[in-house]
Amino acid sequence: MSSETPPSALAQLNALQQALQQMAANPGNATLLSAVAREQAQLLAALPPRYGEVLLGLLDRLESSALFSEESCSFSQKDLLDSLQMWVDKARGALQRA
Repeated sequence: MSSETPPSALAQLNALQQALQQMAANPGNATLLSAVAREQAQLLAALPPRYGEVLLGLLDRLESSALFSEESCSFSQKDLLDSLQMWVDKARGALQRA
């Protein structure tokens, strides 16, 4: 990781945060949130590799949860959104420490 966080990584984190907030306010568009998150290459490059692994795992579960009704899915969409928010918060902290 570089000694200075590129402004584009912070901009991408902010875009991901905005998409997450939109999803929380308007549930049901997991595909859009997932697409936005997967496009944030500069953000993921600025973070330790483990962040990318965790994010992709959360996105895979979010996409799976969107395929089924809440009752038939083993993943709670609300819990996944909470986990994604925690990921965003931790990523922001990691970028600020860089």
